Amino acid sequence: MRTDVACSLTVSSPVPATALLQVAVAAPGSEQLTVISGGGSVTPEEIAVPGARVHRLEIAAGDTTITYSARVESEGSPRKVTAAEWAEFVRPSRYCPSDQLEGFASTEFDQGRPRAELVAAVAGWVGRRLVYTSGSSRPVDTAVDTLLMGRGVCRDYAHLTITLLRALEVPARLVAVYAPGLSPMDFHAVVEADVDGVWQTVDATRLAPTSSLVRICHGRDAADTAFLSLFGGRATLGAMTVTATVDGDLPAPSDEPFPLP
Repeated sequence: MRTDVACSLTVSSPVPATALLQVAVAAPGSEQLTVISGGGSVTPEEIAVPGARVHRLEIAAGDTTITYSARVESEGSPRKVTAAEWAEFVRPSRYCPSDQLEGFASTEFDQGRPRAELVAAVAGWVGRRLVYTSGSSRPVDTAVDTLLMGRGVCRDYAHLTITLLRALEVPARLVAVYAPGLSPMDFHAVVEADVDGVWQTVDATRLAPTSSLVRICHGRDAADTAFLSLFGGRATLGAMTVTATVDGDLPAPSDEPFPLP
């Protein structure tokens, strides 16, 4: 399946600032990243970070426009869970305090179920428990806040799913993706869980088919996967557009775990 993705961001800053950008896909067939800042072209510096392709930008005072496009030709192969990944993604993290929900998770779910069934059961439970509500959560909300409020957006669904899985001793991580079929179109957050030694993807929101997702990056939680981080000033994000299309028909969304290349 061939997939075309693109995004455009406008940043405004009263003084020069530094930006960290995570919008480039993990395995592009072809791609183009253009940055215009202070009336001139800026060359991004790509930084090698585990699980991500991070671009660091030095932006000028005034407006900065960032555009990215890519074509993904290959579906790749499933990713095996390494020992280091198992150790990293089974532990609590900033937005996923799994140690606080161990008792809750153990009473809600049968930890002895086959791993694929357990992962699907947790994602399905989160999907039923939460109401998708734009603008309902704060940037500092953790999975515990989301559980208590009963609502959120895709990152909140992902954080709660990850937290419950880790509380059940299932390594899990957040994956930022382009999601063909998502409406309204935006960057999207889903979950990868360790299913018998292979990373499998689930999306508790069921807003887009997991089989068509395009990986941008993965990390412990949203602290590792933000599409834009700004430092050294009072820079703000203005207009943003995201697109993702495939060259064929989209399958229906599913709760079942699926390998994301």
